[in-house]
Amino acid sequence: MKILVTESIAEDAINYLKDEGFEVEEYLGHKQDEIEEYIKGFDGLIVRSATKVNETLLANSDCLKVVGRAGNGIDNIDVKACTNKGVIAVNTPEANIMAAAELAVAHAFAIFRNICVANEGVHNDDYRRGNWIGNELEGKTAGVIGLGRIGSIVARKLKGIGMTVIAYDPHIPQEKFDKVGVKRCKDLEELLKESDLITLHTPKNKETQNMITKKELYICKRGVRIINAARGGLINEVDLAEALASGQVAGAAIDVFDIEPNYNKEPGTQQYENVLLTAPNCIITPHLGASTMEANHNVGAKVTELVAKALKGELVAAINMPSFSGNMATIKPYISLAEKLGRLYYQAESSAIKKIEVVYRGALASQETGIITLSLLKGILEGMGNEHVTFVNVQEAFEDCGIEVVEAKTTQINKYNNLINVKFYTDDGRQLELDGTIFGQETEVLVSFFGYEMNFQFANTIIAMQNKDVPGVIGKVATILGSHDINIECMHWGRKADKKETAQSFVAVEKPVSQDVIDEIAKVDGVNRISLLEFN
Repeated sequence: MKILVTESIAEDAINYLKDEGFEVEEYLGHKQDEIEEYIKGFDGLIVRSATKVNETLLANSDCLKVVGRAGNGIDNIDVKACTNKGVIAVNTPEANIMAAAELAVAHAFAIFRNICVANEGVHNDDYRRGNWIGNELEGKTAGVIGLGRIGSIVARKLKGIGMTVIAYDPHIPQEKFDKVGVKRCKDLEELLKESDLITLHTPKNKETQNMITKKELYICKRGVRIINAARGGLINEVDLAEALASGQVAGAAIDVFDIEPNYNKEPGTQQYENVLLTAPNCIITPHLGASTMEANHNVGAKVTELVAKALKGELVAAINMPSFSGNMATIKPYISLAEKLGRLYYQAESSAIKKIEVVYRGALASQETGIITLSLLKGILEGMGNEHVTFVNVQEAFEDCGIEVVEAKTTQINKYNNLINVKFYTDDGRQLELDGTIFGQETEVLVSFFGYEMNFQFANTIIAMQNKDVPGVIGKVATILGSHDINIECMHWGRKADKKETAQSFVAVEKPVSQDVIDEIAKVDGVNRISLLEFN
């Protein structure tokens, strides 16, 4: 599989993907339209903040399965379009939060103590320190807009240097304010009026776009200082430039723009304009929020791990996954089991399904099982030949098939601690059942197969046979496999209570089996029916 990387991540993260067997191409410093044209043929895409994963890019992709955003924000990712396309979108919300928080605090010192302009003056032979008298942060009031992961760290650090910290965030419960130890403002206006320093730490969305305009700037104290190291467009840039020129805002530190430049172009080739570039008392850094060695390593390592797992079909915590509040470690083995039960059906049967009923029995019934059901449906669709189904589009894809799905739970169970029971109602009026459970922590076991009692551990390759329950059949099958140098891992056969003359045999083998071998086994006297089940 091929992965395209359009923005710089740590070299060891690139090497990790290569070690995992992926073909990786770094396509750095290119324009958006060039990336949109280049995306064809890539299964994975890794971006940071500049590349826009939009409808055009997704429409041009022909095999894209996962997009990884190396960093916290997702405003450059059209999540809805990804979902509609069946593309998994992942990000790394925890990997660079310390770097982003520390930059905001560094900016606070810079604009209060005139560090950047003083440095520039000295390098231009101007040592008149009286021109750069600043202010102390000790005893001042800092207003934090957005008390999420980064905002909370900023609040803690600003408190540590002696500032009084207040915060506004309508989406955070009071207990979070109490835990961080900051005063909660009832609205944005209260924060603006009380703050000597305002620092923004919110996502960019309809609610926060242009949340600070001329109106809000002139509610503030005269001489307020403002930091935006979160997302461009939270502050109206023209209004901020005017407020800086008038002295209403004494200083600003900006790490992000509403429309960002190309961060890979050489000086003199940028052709980028922004009103804040010529505004007085405005420090500007080129989106350095995540630009530390530690954060670069963390976001690269985490995003490549997520992309690799998603491309291998493993369940990952995606932005556009259905919400799940349970214990993922507890149910993860059942997610894998359910997908195998789903994949099994169309490898063993050809009758179209009109309805599926899945029942969770035992202690599993007390768990949140929606994602297990999605895994079952994903397996069924894959068995139908749908190669592009993922957890993010499986529900919609299944609805398009017109198959009814019913989910039920019961704590009543006889033989096992937990059981997934799946009933398939077919177009030709039959009802076929599969049952699976987990032994120990993660051993996936098939315990019934279309009416036959089983006790068979899933393997990558299984030969399933209905055969006459007479001596010699299994021996003949084993002889054929041996002649083709195919080793048997294990085997099991079960009976139906009312049909003792017929057995269902499962033979797990160590390597893939060709159709020629299956055809040869099918000719054995006593073999009534044979299916090749593959779960790799």
